[in-house]
Amino acid sequence: MFLAVAGVMAFSANIASAQDETAAPAAAEEVVAAPANDLEALTAGAPEVPLHQALKTKFIEGGAGFMSLIIICLIIGLALSIERILYLTFSKINTKKLVAAVEAALEKGGIEEAKKVCRETRGPVASIFYQGLLRYEQGVDVVEKTVVSYGSVQMSEMESGLSWISLFIAIAPSLGFLGTVIGMIQAFDAIQAAGDISPNVVAGGMKVALITTVAGLIVAMILQVFYNYILAKIESITVDMEDSSISLIDVLTKYSEKK
Repeated sequence: MFLAVAGVMAFSANIASAQDETAAPAAAEEVVAAPANDLEALTAGAPEVPLHQALKTKFIEGGAGFMSLIIICLIIGLALSIERILYLTFSKINTKKLVAAVEAALEKGGIEEAKKVCRETRGPVASIFYQGLLRYEQGVDVVEKTVVSYGSVQMSEMESGLSWISLFIAIAPSLGFLGTVIGMIQAFDAIQAAGDISPNVVAGGMKVALITTVAGLIVAMILQVFYNYILAKIESITVDMEDSSISLIDVLTKYSEKK
């Protein structure tokens, strides 16, 4: 009887031990999950920083001196780019329609009527036509040379300001890299003054280095997009100028033959 009672007690003790071992991992998981839930709650409750406030903070952290120079490059470069885009947009016209109008004016009222059409039309193509018509009395060959020469003048006017934009594209990342070098120098000066290499000592200088570099590269990429867009518009207008100039010479040749 005593042995039976002892066996029952031992069996009960084994069952209780197994239940404790099973409950232990679950309790551990609850302990691990609790901090994670608290972290999610803190993150969800944290207010979002507005974009302009974040940019202002990074501007101050990057150093007002170099960041101001980089922002000035961006502002002036964007101003020049927008001015060129507006100029080229208004310079773009339907050249085929202009050639047809000039041809109709020649049939209707001669050279003077064609000049009037060109004066009332905006853009470099109309200006080239007008300069060519001014020298019609000297012959079609002179008109052709005038069109070619004045086309070069119009090309120079369309490309005005592009050298400054390319300068800002080059100088913005250079200012960023200069800020990087200065930030590294500040970091090493801080290490030398502290006599110890610690993350807190190095972090300040490295942050200035990285922020100025990123800012300079972003400005350069933005201006590069505008620069390439302007070049594409100039190329499109140049093709129209060349094609319409050939058409004008053909129209004048036919007109002189009819006379």
